[in-house]
Amino acid sequence: MTNKSFDLKRRILLFVLKVINLIKILPENKVNRIFIDQIVRSSSSIGSNYEEADGTPTKKDFIYKMGVVKKEAKETKYWLKIIRLTNEKKFYTMIDELGFENEELIKIFAKIIINSQNK
Repeated sequence: MTNKSFDLKRRILLFVLKVINLIKILPENKVNRIFIDQIVRSSSSIGSNYEEADGTPTKKDFIYKMGVVKKEAKETKYWLKIIRLTNEKKFYTMIDELGFENEELIKIFAKIIINSQNK
């Protein structure tokens, strides 16, 4: 395992923990419960699928699993948008910071996929 791999695993984990911190402070209501359930699933799936990708036996499996990682990150991006649009402005800064990090992660995953395909 390289230091870059470890750093990305840590970065993903910190992102997921920050998402969890956000949802802990959102108002409890019927709509937020649905959005919270969805974003917990998609964001935590980024990490679990990345862990699986790290242990795949073939390049083809790795590329496939990284595609799943990217897909989950894009889904998380969607839920962050919905949560931002349906909650008070006092949450915007935290949501926007998560959105920025999420976008950075999507770019990283896309680059990993492209580089893996070109090898």
